[in-house]
Amino acid sequence: MIRFIQVSLMRGIKPLLEQVDITLNPGDKIGLIGANGAGKSSLFAMLRGELHPDQGEIDFPAKWRMAYVAQETPPLERAALDYAIDGDITLRKLEEELARLESEPATTENGIAIGEIYSALADADAYTVQSRGEQLLLGLGFSLDQMQQPVASFSGGWRMRLNLAQALMCPSDLLLLDEPTNHLDLDAIIWLEDWLKRYPGTLIIISHDRDFLDEVVNVVAHIDERKLKRYSGNYSSFERQRAAQMILAAGALEKQTRKRAHLESFVNRFKAQASKARQAQSRMKALAKMEELAPLRAAAEFSFEFREPLSAPNPLLVMEDVNAGYRIEDEATGAITTKSIVNDINFSLQIGQRIGLLGVNGAGKSTLIKTIAGELMPLTGDATLGKGLNIGYFAQHQVEMLRHDESPLWHLAKIAPTVREQELRNFLGGFNFPGTMVTSSIRPFSGGEKARLALALIVWQRPNLLLLDEPTNHLDLETREALTEALAQFEGTLVVVSHDRHLLRATTDQFIIVADGKLQPFDGDLDDYKDWLFQTKLGKGTSVLPAAGKDNKTDFPVASPVATTATAAAAPSVNTKDQKRQAAEDRQRLATLRKPLEQKVKRLDEQIAKRNGQKTEVDGKLGESTIYDAANKAKLKQLLADQAFFTKDLAQLESEWLELQEQLEALV
Repeated sequence: MIRFIQVSLMRGIKPLLEQVDITLNPGDKIGLIGANGAGKSSLFAMLRGELHPDQGEIDFPAKWRMAYVAQETPPLERAALDYAIDGDITLRKLEEELARLESEPATTENGIAIGEIYSALADADAYTVQSRGEQLLLGLGFSLDQMQQPVASFSGGWRMRLNLAQALMCPSDLLLLDEPTNHLDLDAIIWLEDWLKRYPGTLIIISHDRDFLDEVVNVVAHIDERKLKRYSGNYSSFERQRAAQMILAAGALEKQTRKRAHLESFVNRFKAQASKARQAQSRMKALAKMEELAPLRAAAEFSFEFREPLSAPNPLLVMEDVNAGYRIEDEATGAITTKSIVNDINFSLQIGQRIGLLGVNGAGKSTLIKTIAGELMPLTGDATLGKGLNIGYFAQHQVEMLRHDESPLWHLAKIAPTVREQELRNFLGGFNFPGTMVTSSIRPFSGGEKARLALALIVWQRPNLLLLDEPTNHLDLETREALTEALAQFEGTLVVVSHDRHLLRATTDQFIIVADGKLQPFDGDLDDYKDWLFQTKLGKGTSVLPAAGKDNKTDFPVASPVATTATAAAAPSVNTKDQKRQAAEDRQRLATLRKPLEQKVKRLDEQIAKRNGQKTEVDGKLGESTIYDAANKAKLKQLLADQAFFTKDLAQLESEWLELQEQLEALV
């Protein structure tokens, strides 16, 4: 077990931990959480022996083997696969010793030593290490070709995946993971979850991904007020326990009550919408959870909201027969070649749509987002923008696009040059950039603070279309929660790519997927997507994935990247020709029945949008104080009549819409 006995730690003049006592049991899977700067990484450094407590001691078995993710990746010419296998240090030492012995003259003693090395290599599963390394890298999103490329050829995010692969390859009794999901796509995160569930040792994870923690951990260690407290259960269980404690705390109750009113308004709004679509059922569960956990979030000091868009064109954007991809210029000849990633896109964005964009790593999600945002021009086809379209685009690498030698105030003034400085300061203060911080260079800011600034710049511009590509990278749990709440109340249209499933469930009500070079609807929720990944990318049941190292064996299924003819022939056929023909006929029959209903739903959507616009306009006029003057009596009477008509007509249209949805539901 791991025991902290009266541990205190200072960093400079700042106390991080004071007289901490806690026991973590062998085999526990522990989520280490706390505010940024609370001391999570310093605690990891103490476990690794890189820092020593100022008082007290940390005790765990000396024989335990520890694995952790290196923070630096040298630009080596070594192949990615070999670099990953290097994580098994014991195996590599045995290989080096064997090479040394075999280079020496043959003697009896030498022969015995070589025999002992071969026996140790067998115990270390040396003969399966290549296959294990390949399957590990496949799970983390690498292709077979990429595995043979040098480490130096990969970007920073992919090098961090290689460092993670090294840690997973290392046979260990204690595994330390600091934000392992930051550089992973959703498919790689789902793979990692299943790997970690089967990890037999003691696991400690620092993460801001609540769904990931819920899936993996059974203990939460929370750093708060310089203490480390243990909670049994996953992250959601921790929130419930923590919320109950806060309700009992005297000062927290009043603050919680104020925030609850805001949350209930937010939840009620989306309950009304959730009855309109099957995909929204999972979102209803997420909102119910948010309501349940409102007391905890009541303690969060940071919150913000997107300002109402200035205009609302409908449709916002229409793409017809678009191929999205890249134009590549040959440096020597200047010739332009094209590389198409997503083909034959026929897609439109309507007012109020809230779309989650799914797809495995490399499928083309970011390419599609960039094309919608206008960062990339379509290779072929037409993209028509609605008049008054105002796009707020948060790219994966948005933080890197900021001027690190300038201040938050400089960045905002650049896009709002005519606005008074005090107004800009007040706005930035709402995003936790107070005092001198607002005029300081952002270079020393944390990744989360820079991401928060990037969000503030988007919010200022009052977009009616938000395109978010992994917006939660670098954000802590508190800021993620604030972003989730703000997006849930955003009045415009939303398209989001994220590996944060909690955010996707709480802010979107339909999914589309990029797969096999096409954009298509995804008729399901995130649990269905997980099943789809297992059946397609991961090839559930086709082969067994052993974990990293002899002591880390798992039964996680991973498809072999190259399916041989012999293997295919050996596999029993799941669908006969008759079954396939019958399935095709069933799909055709359903499509024929669904098409007229879907066309009616589309027309109703347009009518409802129109009526909502008219009613909003009337409500706005009725909100003007001058309308109640005696001179405007006739106008007031007409407005009240219009309001009653629009309200009644909307109720009728929505009733018809729901009836059609029920008919469509019956055809599934």
